[in-house]
Amino acid sequence: MKTLKRIFTALTILLSVVLFQSCKDKSPTIAKIFVRSNSNELLQEARVVLIADVDKNESSIEYVDTVMTNSSGFAEFNLKDYYDQAGAKISVATFTVICRKSGKEGIGKIRTRIHTTAVETIFAE
Repeated sequence: MKTLKRIFTALTILLSVVLFQSCKDKSPTIAKIFVRSNSNELLQEARVVLIADVDKNESSIEYVDTVMTNSSGFAEFNLKDYYDQAGAKISVATFTVICRKSGKEGIGKIRTRIHTTAVETIFAE
């Protein structure tokens, strides 16, 4: 009887751990864009626009967001809302990136995957 009670207790603890692990939040989906000048200098306060590439993505959800680069020269976009709207079947998306500062402009692409951080560098010329 004692052995059966111990086995039941161990199974209960194991099941509790598994259930708590499945409820844990997943990693965020982040697009991190570094903006550099022609001389390879990181640019602060550059405007970065992220636009969902409707023609290349499986979902046809329109998405546009604008962020200024920080003192370290990068802009960070949290794409949770985009992937939530796209649904569970979409795990990869491509975005067009437009950067501007003081008359200089750079255009590029970034490919993101759900629950990861994608990093891209754009040169503003």
